[in-house]
Order: sequence, then C-alpha cells, then structure tokens
Amino acid sequence: MRWRHLRSLRVRLITVFAAVALTTAVSASGIAYWLNRDAVLQHAQDAALNDFRQSLTRNVTDLPLHASCPELAGLAGQVATSGLNYQVVVVDDAQPDCAASSDPGHFTLAQVPAALRTTVNKPRQTTSHTPYAYHLYWQRVNLNGHPYVVGGTKVVPTGPTAYMFKSLDTERADLTTLSLSLAIATLLALIGSALLAQAASATVLRPVRRLGDAARRLGEGHLDTRLDVEGADELADLARTFNRTAESLAEQVQELSAREAQSRRFVADMSHELRTPLTAMTAVTDILEDEADTLDPMIAPAVRLVVSETRRLSDLVENLMEVTRFDAGTAKLVADEVDIADLIMSCIDGRAWYDAVELDAPRGVLARVDPRRLDVVFANLIGNALKHGGSPVRVTVRETADTVVVEVSDSGPGIPEDVLPHVFDRFYKADKGRARSEGSGLGLSIAMANAQIHGGTITAANGETGAVFTLTLPLTQPVPAEATDATPSIGQEHRK
Repeated sequence: MRWRHLRSLRVRLITVFAAVALTTAVSASGIAYWLNRDAVLQHAQDAALNDFRQSLTRNVTDLPLHASCPELAGLAGQVATSGLNYQVVVVDDAQPDCAASSDPGHFTLAQVPAALRTTVNKPRQTTSHTPYAYHLYWQRVNLNGHPYVVGGTKVVPTGPTAYMFKSLDTERADLTTLSLSLAIATLLALIGSALLAQAASATVLRPVRRLGDAARRLGEGHLDTRLDVEGADELADLARTFNRTAESLAEQVQELSAREAQSRRFVADMSHELRTPLTAMTAVTDILEDEADTLDPMIAPAVRLVVSETRRLSDLVENLMEVTRFDAGTAKLVADEVDIADLIMSCIDGRAWYDAVELDAPRGVLARVDPRRLDVVFANLIGNALKHGGSPVRVTVRETADTVVVEVSDSGPGIPEDVLPHVFDRFYKADKGRARSEGSGLGLSIAMANAQIHGGTITAANGETGAVFTLTLPLTQPVPAEATDATPSIGQEHRK
C-alpha cells in the first residue's frame, strides 16, 4: 500500500514539479553566484592592484639607488599606508638577503607563489601598446585558511620588486551571505513549486478521480453511469469517450441479456414440452422392456435400443431443466442438518453400489445441506468414478475446523492433463471424435452447481491410483435461500 501511494499520479506530479523547480533554481542560483563572485572579486582586486601601482609609482621615486634594507622597509610601509588595507613586501637584487615587509610577522617573500615571482622578474618585449618591460601580475592564493590576492611588479629594471597582499575575507563573507540568500531562495522556490504542483494536481486529478469512480461503478454493473462534460480540453474528450463507451456497452449488455433470457426461456419451454411425450414414451418403453424376452429375436435388439435411448433422452431433459433453473437463478435450497456419512450410505445403497464402493466416513459429521441436491452430487461423483475409473471406488470423509471434505477416488488411469481444466465445462468432449457418449455431459457441471449453491466447491485432480474429485462444503456458514445469478459453468463427466 505504501509503494502504491508513492506511485500515485499526485506524488509523481509534485515530484516532477519539484525536480524541475529545484533544477532551475539551483542552475539560476549557481550562475548568479559565480557571476557575482567574479564581479566582487574582480572589483576588489582591481581596486587594490590599481592603488598599489599608483602608490608604488609615487613612492619609489624617492628611493635612492642601491637602497639599504631599512630604506626598502620604509618604501614598503609607505606603499602600504593606502586605505585599501593591504600589505607590501619589497625586495631588491642589490640586497639579496633583505626582504622588507610592512608586516614582517605575517607576510614574507616566501608566501609569494614561485610562479608569480618568476613572471614578475621576467621582462617582456615593449610595443606601442605595452611600453613597459615589466607588468603588474596577480594571483589568488590561500594563506593560512584566508583568501588573498597577491600582486607583484618591478617598476624599473634596476629598481626593487614589490609584492602586495590584499585580504579577500570581506569579499568571502559577502559571498557567503549571497550563497545563503540564494539557498533560501532555492528552498522557497522548491516549496512554491510543491504548492503549485499540489494545486495543479488537484485540478487535473479531480476529473481523473471522477472518471475512475465512474469506471468502477460501470464495472459493478451500473450501466447508467455517465460523466458531466465540462470544457473542451483533453479531459473533456476523455469524458465524452467514456460516455459513448458506456452507452454502447449498455446497449450490448441489454441485447445480450435479452438474447440470454430468450435462450433460457426456449430451453425451459423445450424441456417442459418434451416432458409430456417423454412420459408417454417412457411408459411404453417400460412395457416393451418387460416384453423384450418374448419378442422376435430380430426385433428385441431394436426394442432394447429404443428403451435405452428413451431413458437417456429423459435424463437429458431433466438435466437441461435443472441447468435452466441454475441459469435463471431460481434453483432453491431446502437445507437441513444431516449426517454426511448417512447421506453417502443412502446414496450408495439406493443405487446398489455397496459392493463396488469403499466408504471411510465417521458418523457425527453434521452439516446444514439440502439432502436431495447433495445426493445428486454424490451420485454424479461416485457414478462417474465407477463408469470411467472402475472399482474399487474409495469415498473418504474428513472434518476440518469449519468445513467437511469428501474425496471420491477411483482405480482408473486418471484424467489427461489437457482435460482437467475442462471437466466441469458444459458438453465438453475429451475425445472430439466421439460425437456420442453414454452420459448427457452435464453430470459434473450440475454437481458443481449444487456444490456452489451450498457455498462449497468441487476440484478435480489425479491421485496415486486414479482420478480424485474433492467436494468441500461449509459446516456452519449460513446457506442462502436460493441460488445467486452467478451460475457456474456446466460440463460433462471426465474422460468421455
């Protein structure tokens, strides 16, 4: 359920909105940060470097040729007196052991990057655009965890070289504040996108939810379900399509229902009309059967065939009428509390199967069932086992917490695997080449219908010695007064 919630359309919309907003905000914030960072640092270093150049130019003219170390230190202090708060280190090739600093305790020549010192002391070719052989170079470094811009230049070829150390802590603090502001703006954009996605998803999902509810009601059988169509967007087109589909489905269901009712009525009427002539035919065939031994030997086989086929036709009509009652939902259940062992014994004795059936059924297993309908179930299962599996047929009864289980197994070859799924289908023929069979093809289907009207079921499988049919019935579950409209499929005995 949790993962299903996370896969909902609302969550996905919010996630997509949030992802797009986060990507956009982070990209915009990153670009703004780097642009502002470059602008702030460029402004700070340009101002310091220009002031350093101007101050050095003004003060170096007062420096004597081959100045001493104290004089170099004085130059460094004079250049560093600018209001831009930078420190200066001055060196001269004439004083190789002297590195004068405006702040000797913190800034020395050793802190100047070697690449910068090499570049500053290397003259370049002069042109009309670059009249000076020595240029002011700079480099950003990190000294003791603090950012600095270090600039250096040589004023004259024979003069000293000066290096400037300008702290960028103030600019870094400003950039930290800027980054925090951009992070807050990104978070606000993310929250705003989530709220916007929530509002958008509510607008989009409301008609989708109505469509889902309508589809659910339609699936539950409410074929008059329709949607109110508003607007002309894609969701409105979807609602119109749903309404057209629902109308078409209602028409088809109505037509199919009418055809099904007509078919049921035809079968019921046909079965009813056949009962009267069949009754007369059965009476005649009973007389003919009694006189078959006295008839001409040439006629006796034909008489016996007529007797057999008449009884088969009578059984088929009775089965069709029973199937019609189940299909129409008019089959009624007259329940009573009975002993399952007594009911099975009565079924076996009434059909003279006691020599061919082994019964393992303890007495005292009481269930609320319709004895007549359950007798039909037992007769079909046991008779089917005797006919197609052969004796001995074993009937086993066991009781569980709230059900009774009856297993009917035979000693035959079992049911082919391709036939097993179809043993309860109507008129299913395992052997397609045999148009006729001894049974009506409805016995097992009627048994299944009678089991289901009790709230139970029948399953078919192959055991160690043959086919096994298992009937499961509830013991205490309330039994409905009549069958529901949902009718199980009706089929024939197995292995026909």
